[in-house]
Amino acid sequence: MTSYDAVLSDLDGVLRQFDHVAQADIEARYGLPLMKTAFAPERILPATLGQITEAEWVESVAVALGGDARARQAVAEFAEVSFWVDDEVRALLAKAQERVPLILLTNAMDTLEEHLDRLGLTHFADAVVSSARVGLAKPDPRIYELAAEVAGAAPSRCLFVDDRLENVEAARALGMIGVHFTEVSDLAEALGR
Repeated sequence: MTSYDAVLSDLDGVLRQFDHVAQADIEARYGLPLMKTAFAPERILPATLGQITEAEWVESVAVALGGDARARQAVAEFAEVSFWVDDEVRALLAKAQERVPLILLTNAMDTLEEHLDRLGLTHFADAVVSSARVGLAKPDPRIYELAAEVAGAAPSRCLFVDDRLENVEAARALGMIGVHFTEVSDLAEALGR
């Protein structure tokens, strides 16, 4: 018997993967702290809450790195690093979706829908709860509650999977079944596959 009535899955770091080697290469070539600067809370949070666009976020990163042509080129390359769907994760989530609703619960920017389209995921999940669209971001408990409501399931009957431990712990605090994703087997085990 399934111990959950819905699966809430993160997108980035679980279903979608980025080329971290390319990111590190760009940082090394330009000698700039791109990751640290781009994902500093004061820059990333307004973008993930939908207060600024992805383009405005990119500009804020370039400015924080000095704003010169070199910084802008580095940030432009960084923003265009390739990403792809993990097919094993997709298959596991699709299998779970045969039994229960699948909701993508993601801290994302205003370009999420475009990215889902590029990945072929526009109609993959039953619904998408995007931080940029709802003005809440994980680990805020309200976004988990909203996702459970969208799924039509009590929080205690939701399985939540994320690559960030703080997000998993926030879900567990609401009574959700939390899965800290570090590799595909973590998800397979949680889904009983």
